[in-house]
Amino acid sequence: MSLKSTRASRSGFTLIELLVVIAIIA
Repeated sequence: MSLKSTRASRSGFTLIELLVVIAIIA
């Protein structure tokens, strides 16, 4: 899910992904 999203929209999926990861970890 993350690989496809990052590869499909890596240009506008940097801060969002980081926030999501942090939210999941937290």
